[in-house]
Amino acid sequence: MKFVYFGILFYLSLYAHSQQKMKLPPYLKKGDTVAIVCTARKFMPEEAKPAIELLESWGLKAKLGRTIGLDSCQLGGTDVERAADLQQMMDDDNVKAIWCARGGYGTVRIIDLLDFTKFSKKPKWVMGFSDVTVLHSHLNTLGIATLHSIMPFTVPNAPEKVKQTLKDALFGTKLNYTLPSKSYDVKGKAEGELVGGNISILYSLLGSSSSISTQGKILFIEDLDEYLYHVDRMMYNLKRNGYFENAKGIIVGSMRDMHDNEIPFGQNEVQIITAIAKEYNIPIAFEFCAGHQKDNRTLVFGSHVSFEVNDKEIQLQFK
Repeated sequence: MKFVYFGILFYLSLYAHSQQKMKLPPYLKKGDTVAIVCTARKFMPEEAKPAIELLESWGLKAKLGRTIGLDSCQLGGTDVERAADLQQMMDDDNVKAIWCARGGYGTVRIIDLLDFTKFSKKPKWVMGFSDVTVLHSHLNTLGIATLHSIMPFTVPNAPEKVKQTLKDALFGTKLNYTLPSKSYDVKGKAEGELVGGNISILYSLLGSSSSISTQGKILFIEDLDEYLYHVDRMMYNLKRNGYFENAKGIIVGSMRDMHDNEIPFGQNEVQIITAIAKEYNIPIAFEFCAGHQKDNRTLVFGSHVSFEVNDKEIQLQFK
């Protein structure tokens, strides 16, 4: 009976989390300040110039964190330094949004050093992708929306249309995306909260307090430079943790530079994801314009969206 009791509590907690109302941070206005910080790999001040110029062209001010320019092997400062910098920007009332400088690895090393008490009461937009999925996921469990977007490191190679999607999201202009569908997309319609990020990070967070709920939601996943059997392993682990059982749909972004072994795995990334998710009869869109590619358009995680895949188009509309 104890196992039944705790099982019921577990699923009730998942349901409660899936039903919570997400907080959208205030949209920006001209004159607002955006902080740029390192939560993972190092980033030099000269590398920040294109991002600063972009923010200023939108009428915003840039504030470089203390971690910009720090060099701790791969990382932009020690764990303590990166956590302290992010904490200061989260608690600074003059900072209205936080832009993570670049991905790589390292955000998970500081997530448990952060105090989100004040931030939860007065949230602000956190922006980035890849390793920033740690923050996307953790903030989602706290009921706070975030922006999956380009980062200062990727600004120089980002097309204007991609930069515009970040500006639109920050200033409160509604995002709508329509793309041609492919023969291997899985047709269907769905509505729900958009969640997700880099699949390797989502996989690494399973079982922790930062792991998201996908119940009644639409899951976005993307990755770069992985072996196909790694993708298969991660997908099976997400499946075994219930990620697809109650999801409403799957959007697959860029899955670039996948590798195979000398003895082929036998399936590509599309076939792997399709086979594992087939039993759930949910719409799946592949090669969506987000992730590790130049066409990395902004997604509002935590926002309610409508998602449709038909014979001609993929439509993603933010409510």
